[in-house]
Amino acid sequence: MKTNFTRLHNATEGGFSLLEMLVVLVIMGLLAGLVGPRLFNQADKAKVQTAETQIKMLKGALQTMRLDINRFPSTEEGLAMLYRKPSGADAAEYWEGPYIEAGVPLDPWNRPYEYALTPSQDQPFSLYTLGADGVAGGQGFDADVGMLAEN
Repeated sequence: MKTNFTRLHNATEGGFSLLEMLVVLVIMGLLAGLVGPRLFNQADKAKVQTAETQIKMLKGALQTMRLDINRFPSTEEGLAMLYRKPSGADAAEYWEGPYIEAGVPLDPWNRPYEYALTPSQDQPFSLYTLGADGVAGGQGFDADVGMLAEN
């Protein structure tokens, strides 16, 4: 009778064998290999869309400031003029800022946006980020995003 009790006791014990655990880990690894790259692709796409949205916001703030002071900031004054009153008398008198809250955001890759009073495609200024690689030019997620000066 003791042997029957031992068999019954062993049959009802819970838990997984090492083989079962390895099978589950292999399946999870295969799924991660298939799904992971797609998730990273979506994250890169979201960064590009965030950069485009921030550039539109900064463009609107620059245009609003231009209506007040009758000019865009110089390349030297840069985007800081959106949140800091200029020192020059021509602009300081009419400056009604700050035009953005909490300063100029960094791009999604944690670098400052590039600004220059150089005409771009449709604006009298250039405002852009260098993309994921931080180098001018590039393709895909490494491409520059924004309004770039015409060469």
